[in-house]
Amino acid sequence: MPRNSKTNGKRASARTSTRAARADIKPEYDFSKATRGKYAKRLRDTVMVVLDPDVARVFRSSQEVNNALRAEASRRGRKPSSRRRTTP
Repeated sequence: MPRNSKTNGKRASARTSTRAARADIKPEYDFSKATRGKYAKRLRDTVMVVLDPDVARVFRSSQEVNNALRAEASRRGRKPSSRRRTTP
C-alpha cells in the first residue's frame, strides 16, 4: 500500500513546522530581502556565559569581565589562549 506523502516522516513535519512558523509572523514583517546566517561567522568562536545578576552588576562591560577572568587565570598560573577575538 503506497504511503501518503503528507504523512511521510520528515517532509510532513518540516512542512507543518514551516506553516506554523509562518502563522506566527505578522503580515507587516517583510523578510523578502533578508540574508540567512548574516551574523553566523561572528558567533562561530563565541562562548556565551551567563552571569548571576549579583556578579553581572560588578562589571560594566564584557571587556571588564574578560580582563578579570584573564587576571584570575594568570594568578592561577594558567595562560589564556593567544587567539583573542577582537570586538567590532
